[in-house]
Amino acid sequence: MNRGVVYITTILYIILALLVFGVMIFIHELGHFVAARLSKVTIYEFAIGMGPKLFSWKSKKYDTTYALRLFPIGGFVSMAGEDGESDDENAFNKKPFWKRFLILLVGPGMNIILGFVLTFAMLLSSAIEYRTDDGRLGQLAKTEIAVFEDNAISNTGDGLKVGDKVLKVGKVSVHTGNELVYEIMHQGYKSVDILVERDGEKKMLEDVSFGTFSEAGATFGSVDFYVKGEDSTLWNLTRHAFFNSCSMIKMVWDSLGDLITGRFGLDAVSGPVGITEQIGESAKAGSTNFLYMFALITINLGVMNLLPIPALDGGRLLFLLIEGLTRKKINPNVEAYIHFAGLVILFGIMILVTFKDILKLF
Repeated sequence: MNRGVVYITTILYIILALLVFGVMIFIHELGHFVAARLSKVTIYEFAIGMGPKLFSWKSKKYDTTYALRLFPIGGFVSMAGEDGESDDENAFNKKPFWKRFLILLVGPGMNIILGFVLTFAMLLSSAIEYRTDDGRLGQLAKTEIAVFEDNAISNTGDGLKVGDKVLKVGKVSVHTGNELVYEIMHQGYKSVDILVERDGEKKMLEDVSFGTFSEAGATFGSVDFYVKGEDSTLWNLTRHAFFNSCSMIKMVWDSLGDLITGRFGLDAVSGPVGITEQIGESAKAGSTNFLYMFALITINLGVMNLLPIPALDGGRLLFLLIEGLTRKKINPNVEAYIHFAGLVILFGIMILVTFKDILKLF
């Protein structure tokens, strides 16, 4: 591939990544905006992006500015009384507890809902097929084992057998083939107990072993079998999309825990540059991989925003919960300073991770 084509391809992937970031940010802030509007909160600005304004328009009806800003790394809904006292009778801080809680919660919730929609689309577009019970081909993976690979480890001794329907890996219930694969990858780097349904009865298989592989400095379990499939009916698609989305949420929490415990190193953390590269790689691999990556990133955004960290929605929700439990309002100016400090720290971490991603490119 000549250098000109490489440059053009790189630019197209950067544009694609910007569109992905833009959609995620828009959906997130739209959730806050709609909930605030329905709660009759005074909204000063609805912005996509941060930094200087590229374009803005002011609504005469609501006196709200709608803006597109330069840096596609976030967005905001600026509301009266959100960060300090306000004399506005429709200020955020004068609304009932449940309305403020809902306004903050809906943003991350919209990202998770978007992840479900994208997962549904991914399953619908998947070209991978599995043999169903009656020998036909289905696009959805069940947890029932169809056949083992050559030299499989997990079916030795009192291990897994063809026809086993896996119900739990360790203490985690699995409902779809995607969940099963993830849990074996996450837990199967060491022997793990597996609950199966065999010949109509539940059976606990103790200390089942799998092969392993290493990536990004961490060791993972390797799935050494293929599963059966089922038809892509509307019910099956919805059920698989729901459970696979829940598995992605768990994946984010697992990753945070693995970072804290040291199983994953800093190399496993990506900023905007690293994510752009991953989006490009997934797009090269096809629509199914791209939709999976898109769903995982937006669910990651939703879950991370719910962490009780100042400046994030989760941090604001924490202050609200404290207020609800103590029946005393926290000084809004003190809370604003804490959120500002959190924002500075978050930007500092983002700069460090972005610098790390840039160095990896060279």
